[in-house]
Amino acid sequence: QVQLVESGGGLVQAGGSLRLSCATSGRTFNGYEMAWFRQAPGKDREFVAAISRNVLVKSYADSVKGRFTISRDNAKNTMYLQMNSLKPEDTALYYCAAGTVFASNAFAYADWGQGTQVTVSS
Repeated sequence: QVQLVESGGGLVQAGGSLRLSCATSGRTFNGYEMAWFRQAPGKDREFVAAISRNVLVKSYADSVKGRFTISRDNAKNTMYLQMNSLKPEDTALYYCAAGTVFASNAFAYADWGQGTQVTVSS
């Protein structure tokens, strides 16, 4: 099991940028597949992006392709989500997740953070 703590959320105007971080505990961070999900009020949790444990494979939801970039620093036990050209529809609670299978399905991830709020004003 790994503990996950998100940070970097906030209020930003449309077109702006934010960088989310997901700090993890433990010494086995590079053994986990990692992902970002988000959930807006009244909506289901949705996949945003995933990155493989060896950093070589990345996957993005169509809605964020070309605007968001997922990365990780295994030496710092931290994952990031750089979000550019933000839109009001990106407003949501953003969660980081860790698992042993690289997937876009939330059920593949066993460990979750508490989330960080991103609000994009129009």
